[in-house]
Formats: sequence, C-alpha cells, structure tokens
Amino acid sequence: MPARVWERNMRKLLAGLAAGLCLLLGAAQADAQSRWATQGVRIATEGAYAPWNFSKPDGSLDGFEVELHRELCRRMGVRCTIVAQDWDGIIPSLNAGRYDAIMAGMNITPRRLEAISFSRPYASGPGGFGVPKDSPLARMAGTGSRINLDTQAPEARAAFEALRAAVRGRTIGVQGSTTHANLVNEHFKDVATIREYRTTEQHDLDLQNGRIDAIWAAHSAMSATFAQPGFEGFVIVGPGFSGGVLGAGVAVGVRKADNDLREMFSKAIGEALADGTVRTLSLKWFNNVDLSPQQ
Repeated sequence: MPARVWERNMRKLLAGLAAGLCLLLGAAQADAQSRWATQGVRIATEGAYAPWNFSKPDGSLDGFEVELHRELCRRMGVRCTIVAQDWDGIIPSLNAGRYDAIMAGMNITPRRLEAISFSRPYASGPGGFGVPKDSPLARMAGTGSRINLDTQAPEARAAFEALRAAVRGRTIGVQGSTTHANLVNEHFKDVATIREYRTTEQHDLDLQNGRIDAIWAAHSAMSATFAQPGFEGFVIVGPGFSGGVLGAGVAVGVRKADNDLREMFSKAIGEALADGTVRTLSLKWFNNVDLSPQQ
C-alpha cells in the first residue's frame, strides 16, 4: 500500500475513533446526569459557619453555600436537598452514605483527598488572627498583607517567627478538626495555649467574653462576625495566610466512587465562575469581598 494511502486511511481511522470516543463520553455524561436527576443529590453543610452556612432561628439553612448549592443544582439539572451535619463527623458520614456531597467551607487538602474526592474550587480566601482592638495583640506586624504558604516560604517563616513572639503565653481559640487547627498547632502550640472548639460560633463567644486572647479563623468568617452587634471591638490582625496546610481552595466533597457527580459539580462551578454568579454571591455574603478562586 502506498504511504500516502496508508496515511490517509489512518487519519480516517483515528478521526472515527475520536468521534466514537466523544459519543461514548457524551452518553456516559448523560447517563450520570440521568442517574442523579432521578435519585436526587443530598448535600451536607455544617449550619454553624456564618456566612458560609448557618441555621436561622426557624431551623432553615442559609448562607453563601446554601444559596450557591441551589444555583449549581439548577445548572446540573438535578433535585438537591441540603441538610445540617456536625463538622466533626461530616466526612465519615459522607462515606457512610448519609448524603452524597459536602458544601461546608471545606478546603482541599492532601489528607482529605485520601478519604474523598473534590470538585474544582468555588472559593478561596486567607486565614489569620482576630483579637480585641484594645489588646496589645492588635499591633501585630503584617496586618493587611497576604502570604501564600506554597510560594512565599521565606516570608512565611519570618512572619510566623514574629507572630510566635507576639502570642507567647496567650490563649488562642480555633475550630477543631480543621486546616486552621492544623496550622495553629504546628506553629504556636509550643508557645501558646491552644483551645479547640466544635464550632467557630463557640470561639467567637469566648473571644467576646474575654476567655481567650485571640482566635484563628478564615478572614471571611471573622469579617462577618466582627460586623455583628456586640463585636464592634474586634479586628483582624497580622498577615492573611493561604495555601500549604490551609489547602487549595474550598470545593464540593464527594465519595471517591462518585466521579460522575464530582465532574457535574465541577462543570457547574466553572459556569458559575465564568458568568460571575459566584462573584455576585460572594460580594453579597462576605461584605463586598470576592472569594472567587483564580481561574
């Protein structure tokens, strides 16, 4: 067979295989959407992490992620139900089949990836210290700056050295079983007393009542708290840290076996980021701060 004829036939064969693969992938995606559209998707959120998610006095759920879940499910064409779940059991309960996904301000981390899978991120923001305005800690160095633990290692080391000196002998509150708790214990446990709480609401109240000297949490959550009546005397101080142990962004968690659902969420998130929906919701819930991750 002449070389030109062979090359032409091979191109036709490869084009046919590619077309067939596209058809198969399209059919698989349609089957996945049909499956979840039929059975519905149950989503867990903490319900105690305002303004990401919280429970209203009547028991209903609200917040950034509660509103975002409606938008994502509409784009996916599936019926969703959102339920409250205590943070400390949220991943085991997902894998036990109590629900199908998690939207609870959960950052992607290597440790969590050992247990579950994640969609693409829908939000990203720094974490750091919150303290009383009249505390000596309010003069922490680096306030207003941002440090990425993945790309600014020298700056991070210098910042933590200064922060360790500032909080020596103090008591720091942090929500337990979180990336924030991991960071605080790694960098401050030997110089300060670390008090872990089940919810951020609990450490906010202890800070307000003077039972602890500082809290470490997401800037987004602290900004919302400090804007509430009774918290006018508190402020975010020191650098805002992201990356590293704090994770690669907030995303939807799903069981490892549910790759189809993960991809459906990722596609919907991509669309919501592209058309500005995530930005609009972020500005609404986080005091005009856009937590949309960089695309």
